[in-house]
Amino acid sequence: MNQTINAQNAPAAVGPYCHAKLAGNTLYTSGQLGLIPATGELSQGVEAQAAQALDNLGAVLKAAGMDFADVVKTTVFLADMKDFAAINAVYAKYFPGEAPARSCVQAAALPKGGLFEIEAVAVK
Repeated sequence: MNQTINAQNAPAAVGPYCHAKLAGNTLYTSGQLGLIPATGELSQGVEAQAAQALDNLGAVLKAAGMDFADVVKTTVFLADMKDFAAINAVYAKYFPGEAPARSCVQAAALPKGGLFEIEAVAVK
């Protein structure tokens, strides 16, 4: 059975989708931007957006009864691949120890003019 997950401490979806779907023990998250939940505005700069997007992902994971240790795969979208090293430093703080599998791609454009977006798959 699928369960819809919408986290109160994450920004509202910017389109017709939910924060995540829990299918059995597996959670599939929608992309999280660096939007500040209280204002819906983007944080300033790629590192701040990465940290905020990861905080938002953490809120979604928590709403599903999970945390970063349950994440098995992420996909990172960057507006500019030149930011790869900068976001790696931020990303590593959220996944200390053994990190999940990850893909990272440059996108022509991200919603709301974002510089960073992340989606994840987690298993409890």
